[in-house]
Formats: sequence, structure tokens, C-alpha cells
Amino acid sequence: MELHLIRHPRPDVAPGVCYGQTDVGLAESAVDVAARLRPLLPGRFALHASPLSRARLLAEALGTPQIDARLQEMSFGEWEGRRFDELGTAIDAWADDPLGFRAPGGESARELSARVLPWLAEVRSAAADDLPVVTVAHGGPLRVIAGHLLGLPPERWLALDFACGQVTRIDVESWGTTLKWFNR
Repeated sequence: MELHLIRHPRPDVAPGVCYGQTDVGLAESAVDVAARLRPLLPGRFALHASPLSRARLLAEALGTPQIDARLQEMSFGEWEGRRFDELGTAIDAWADDPLGFRAPGGESARELSARVLPWLAEVRSAAADDLPVVTVAHGGPLRVIAGHLLGLPPERWLALDFACGQVTRIDVESWGTTLKWFNR
């Protein structure tokens, strides 16, 4: 399976604001980003996307996506829309347990993984060998997908820094997985 992972275009959010599943607008045109990415993508592909508009709009500019809520960004609950520097020592608790910590009313990275990995398993089992898969989502789900496929331990997934409006290609074969390129 040829898999292209695309993080949504740059959101219209002030730096340092936690936005997770908040449906924020875009600071750049989804159509322009799609035009820039199109030459990096195969001619035909199965297209999947998060329902959040920052991902969905780019996916719609690329084609007709299958929308799946499991591809949404991690929910930060009561932290949504707040500045990280307002959260005080709660940030330290997150840093101490990045996989298990859950913001009040939100979800943990483990819970995010528990919804994204079944989606990946379904896509892998349904993928035709000759039809590449393009997925437009968010940093959190993309880290889970890539980290899992590349065999990284979950505590290393945060090191995968997916840039906004960029595409990464991973080829998954019966014998293993190859990272072809990252953040183009």
C-alpha cells in the first residue's frame, strides 16, 4: 500500500493556543495548498479525511474524500481555545506522562491511538494493491499512523513533526514498511 499522509493547511489560530478538535478556519487557501501538493500525489487514489474543516476542505480540493471522525485531532477538552501558557503546572503533568495524560474532559494519546489504529487496520485490509491511499488529517492521528507503521515505540511518536500543508509518503509491503519521504 502506498500511503500519503497530509497534515491540514496552516490554521487561523494564534501561536500558543490549544485548538485540538475545535473547528478553526484556515490561514491559507485549501485550494492553493492542494494545487501545490497535487504534483506529489499519484494520479488516482483513495481519499480519506477528518471531518474538521481544516482537513476536510483540503481533501475536498483534492477529490471526494471518505470522511471519518476517527481521524480528528486529539480532544483537549477544557483546554480547547486556551493558551498553553495559561495552563500552569498542568503542562508539567502532561510532559510527565505524554501518553496517558488527559486534559479535563479530553482524551489521552493512548485513547487517540485506540480510535486511529482500527481505522488504519480497516484501510489496510480494504486497500487495493494498485490504488494508493491519501489521508488528510492532523498532527496527532498522523503521528499514530506513521509511528505505528514504522515500528516506533509510542513514546517516540511525538518526534514525528508533521508540518502543515505538507505530505509524507510511506510504502507498506508484506515484508515491511519504507518511509519514502517526509514533509514535502
